[in-house]
Amino acid sequence: MEWFLPDAEATEALGRALASTRPAQGVVYLRGDLGAGKSTLARAVLRGLGATGAIRSPTYTLVERYPLESGNEALHLDLYRIADAGELEFLGLDGADIALWLIEWPERGIGALPAPDLRVDLAIAGHGRRVSLNAETAAGGRWLESLAFVPELRSILPAS
Repeated sequence: MEWFLPDAEATEALGRALASTRPAQGVVYLRGDLGAGKSTLARAVLRGLGATGAIRSPTYTLVERYPLESGNEALHLDLYRIADAGELEFLGLDGADIALWLIEWPERGIGALPAPDLRVDLAIAGHGRRVSLNAETAAGGRWLESLAFVPELRSILPAS
């Protein structure tokens, strides 16, 4: 599934749609160059899940945790600054009741991260962004299929 996102509002609409259609548990790998919109999309997903207050980029903290109404957590990781996947061992991610993982720069944590349900690739394209969503599991496939039923996406993000 591929779209052109003409502006930040379209990126936010996609984030809200991903939040509203997410499975009970999911892992999303967010890939793209610096400035491609990974944090903007992650922030919109978290807002769509009801996160309140400041939603900080985990560029320096590596991980930010957000409690969900369901009693579990969403995690937003930014692995840009790690040198080795072994560094994730010190983040205390084991045993947590995590409903959603949003992972920027996942290639830096290969072998220490859960496998993705959904891979989101973002790239700068003119004044906007090109986004490609790929299911990596059956749950990810169902997640993508459910996006087709989100009215906001049909009107804001025409298929390209």
